[in-house]
Amino acid sequence: MTHPTIGFIGAGNMAASLIGGLVAQGFSPQRLFAADPNTAALQALAGQHGIQPCADNAAVVAQAEVLVLAVKPQVMKAVLAELAPAVQARRPLVISIAAGISIASLCQWLGGELPVVRCMPNTPALVQRGASGLYANAQVSPAQRAQAEAILQAVGIALWLDSEAQIDAVTAVSGSGPAYFFLLMEAMTAAGEQLGLSPATARALTLQTALGAAEMAVTSDVDAAELRRRVTSPGGTTERAIAHFEQSGLRDIVAGALQAAAVRSQELSEQLG
Repeated sequence: MTHPTIGFIGAGNMAASLIGGLVAQGFSPQRLFAADPNTAALQALAGQHGIQPCADNAAVVAQAEVLVLAVKPQVMKAVLAELAPAVQARRPLVISIAAGISIASLCQWLGGELPVVRCMPNTPALVQRGASGLYANAQVSPAQRAQAEAILQAVGIALWLDSEAQIDAVTAVSGSGPAYFFLLMEAMTAAGEQLGLSPATARALTLQTALGAAEMAVTSDVDAAELRRRVTSPGGTTERAIAHFEQSGLRDIVAGALQAAAVRSQELSEQLG
């Protein structure tokens, strides 16, 4: 990929993770620009990666062939209203990582149709293990799709969606998903302590088991159900625990939780847009 100039409106954790991932993959920091009200954090980011800090958002737009919107959803409308004339004049590829803001709203606030990719990353992007769902509008060219994909792949996997509505499902599965696994880790650690392990031992065993199970699932040529069957010996301890999960309705609990998250994602989109 020919490296475009990329401008970041907002330089918080997710933007910083994208910048770090791009630089780690050999992207020239001289072609990365960012602005953020938190000047101390912006200067720290510039010092760490060698990117170009900008005095304001307009200066970022003036440089950007790709414009990454990484501000809080609640302030997006006000930020874009100020930038609309400059963005329309330059017409960069716009990539939004803000939750709940539709492409239609982004284009409206930016003063007209633009090539826009909306994506939903998740927090493991902070350690280059992210999972992102992407959706592009009709104005995005094949070359711009490749650029957007490369940017998100700098911090993990990036999967294209068939419709913008699927962003709500991505939010429910992977956007909010890390918290589900953290909750299970909390519960397993607490249960290990109740069984007599020290807090440190229960935590270490839980976290390493989660890491190992995830690595096995990612690298295996079979699905999670088959991996589960392979470690569930008939009449053994694992079978007893799995039976308890099933009898307690774990699958229904998970399905209901993800449905609730998807509905809330839809609600937030309506409120913010």
